Amino acid sequence: MINLPDSKKLVLFDGVCNLCNNSVQFIIKHDKKDLFMFAALQSRAGQEIIKSFYIDSQATDSVLLYSKKDGLSQKSTAALKIAWHLGFPQNLFTVFFIVPTSIRNWVYDVVARNRYQWFGKSDNCMVPTPNLQSKFLN
Repeated sequence: MINLPDSKKLVLFDGVCNLCNNSVQFIIKHDKKDLFMFAALQSRAGQEIIKSFYIDSQATDSVLLYSKKDGLSQKSTAALKIAWHLGFPQNLFTVFFIVPTSIRNWVYDVVARNRYQWFGKSDNCMVPTPNLQSKFLN
């Protein structure tokens, strides 16, 4: 398994998706507890997690949240757990946990299917700046 410190949570994201890259930047900006690390789904670390949890990489249009303690969360559940850890006011989004997972994930899937059309796509995965490099796994 990847070398993730016990105290950290790993956000796996689509490295060529503009919406995903902007979301990563948002998380970094609001991660006051320095809790999150990041890896593109296309990276070695991302592929290792996908394989270890038997996730179909062709069918994965999802943000994944992994920690040694809590395992793996996907889609809307992962997004809401991330919001929870960002603190106020982002943690207010966790009110959506009252919505059944099937409905939350249906909305999530609509956005995921259309994310390139609505937000664009990069030719390459995001390259972190030198001062953020320590937050990213390859």
